[in-house]
Amino acid sequence: MTIGFIGLGNMGGPMARNLLKAGYDVTVHDTRQEAAAGHVSQGATWADSAAACAAAASDVLITMLPGPRQVEAVMGQVTLPPGATWIDMSTSAPETARRFQVPKLDAPVSGMARGAQAGTLQIFVGGPAELYQRHRPILEAMGDPERIFHVGPEGAGYTVKLMINLLWFTHLVASTEVLTMGVKAGVDLETLRTSLVASPAASTFLERDVLGVLREGDYDDSFAMALACKDLGLAVDVGRDVGVPVELSALVEQIYRRGRARYGDLAGEMSPMRLYEELAGVELRTGGAR
Repeated sequence: MTIGFIGLGNMGGPMARNLLKAGYDVTVHDTRQEAAAGHVSQGATWADSAAACAAAASDVLITMLPGPRQVEAVMGQVTLPPGATWIDMSTSAPETARRFQVPKLDAPVSGMARGAQAGTLQIFVGGPAELYQRHRPILEAMGDPERIFHVGPEGAGYTVKLMINLLWFTHLVASTEVLTMGVKAGVDLETLRTSLVASPAASTFLERDVLGVLREGDYDDSFAMALACKDLGLAVDVGRDVGVPVELSALVEQIYRRGRARYGDLAGEMSPMRLYEELAGVELRTGGAR
């Protein structure tokens, strides 16, 4: 099976390498040719343009790009070979799926760069069930087979991923407010976090995801604030499109945009925690692993 892969960033790069490890014939393209050096050394073929990459993708074209604008720019200049399927693994907008009349699956992922490297991504797939089943082995080369889900018709994968990101970012903002208030009120940070994890207010964010900041001051620059704000904007747009009030979601988006303005596009996705730390005059650190 021949696969074209466009977009070799923090996520797409290791995803394409995992396809090579699984034995697929992969042609790659990125705006930076140097991003493909490792792939070519592993047996991938370099394509000088997105159009050339698509033309070489006799079976599947995969895109892993920053957002709808980039996806539409790429797909507007390519022609898929007859019988080929387009799998867009970008976090994008549901309407993107409807703009290109080709066999397609929207299959955005969760799991961060470490999941992409390990081949353990969660994948949420929208599109025809038959097309999903036919291409599931390709998805399993990049993700955890137990966490690859067919979530509905085309566009549903995009929607599910946006809702996941929205809820995670909301967890971050709410948890940070609670931790900051508790510490300012005199409670030991680790005691407060442990109590929350043991309570009905527990969350994966409090149990696991927050530890990078609390123990190491790591605001996770593997996923940039520019991308976080993009995802939040898309999620809020979904709410407006379907007529659901999004007051809380819009507030979380604005807090993220404030953090982006303060720390820059490339700051880590957990930078709103840093914003709260500065505003409250406290540093949320546990002093090491417990």
